[in-house]
Amino acid sequence: MSMKNGGEQPVLKKKKIYKWLKLQGPSLVFLAPFTILFVLFTILPILAAVGLSFTYFNMVDSPAFVGFDNYIRMLFDDDVFFIALKNTAVFAMITGPVSYILSFLTAWLINEFNRFVRTILTLVFYLPSLAGNVYFVWVYIFSGDSYGLLNDVLIRLGILSDPQQWLSDTKYMLGVVIVVILWLSLGTGFLAFVAGLQSMDRELFEAAAIDGIPNRFAELWYITLPQMVPQLLFGAVMQISTSFAVGYECMNLTGFPSTDYATHTLVLHILDFGQVRFEMGYACAVAVFLFAMMLLMWKAVNKLLSVWQEG
Repeated sequence: MSMKNGGEQPVLKKKKIYKWLKLQGPSLVFLAPFTILFVLFTILPILAAVGLSFTYFNMVDSPAFVGFDNYIRMLFDDDVFFIALKNTAVFAMITGPVSYILSFLTAWLINEFNRFVRTILTLVFYLPSLAGNVYFVWVYIFSGDSYGLLNDVLIRLGILSDPQQWLSDTKYMLGVVIVVILWLSLGTGFLAFVAGLQSMDRELFEAAAIDGIPNRFAELWYITLPQMVPQLLFGAVMQISTSFAVGYECMNLTGFPSTDYATHTLVLHILDFGQVRFEMGYACAVAVFLFAMMLLMWKAVNKLLSVWQEG
């Protein structure tokens, strides 16, 4: 009897597997291209960067294993790394939360208009992030000569007597870049918020109105936000990745390297060692450190949203 049952179990397992494949087969076929591309262009590069971070690799000779030397150098023998770390933290702590809140509030206000106006306003606010290098217009606005738009206005108003070097004076450079980053911040997360607001259950709002909800802000807190947790989480991920990945905007606005490394970020530090000095092992170590920072921040934000949802 036991032998019979033992022989039946593999057959039952095969039938279950066949049934599962029959049900999930179409889904697996559609997921396969994304999965393959994700592994090839995301997972493998991350694993390669982790591996190369323990080597000395100049892109000419074969990688030579050096253990934790790159990480020791990064933490104890690279003063510019800590300047880049500080600037990256400033960008992340300011542009991340501010742009996240601005994205949601803008989407919430736009949602109050009719469909035509909402579409136009969404396009207007999303256009800066869609247009790529359109932020070069800020080079003209903050130009350090008297022809720069901001200098021209301030001199005409009598606030300034001489042009200010907004993009090369260390007192102003970081603030200028923060302003530009915030202007560019209404990106994919903003679109997710707009879509989320459009897909909410309207019956809940009608029930709340009948129950006498006091104002729109109470409606926002008790009805809108709880329905938008997936979009809020997605927006948080996008804002975290964007705020920690600031680099090329700084380079194009303030130069590379910037004056006294005033706007030097970890992304630019990676670019410096990877594409200028060709020290790929060290560049990968900095990249792994940056990735770990982003991952820890995402975990913290995810935890906060989970606690808020449960509360």
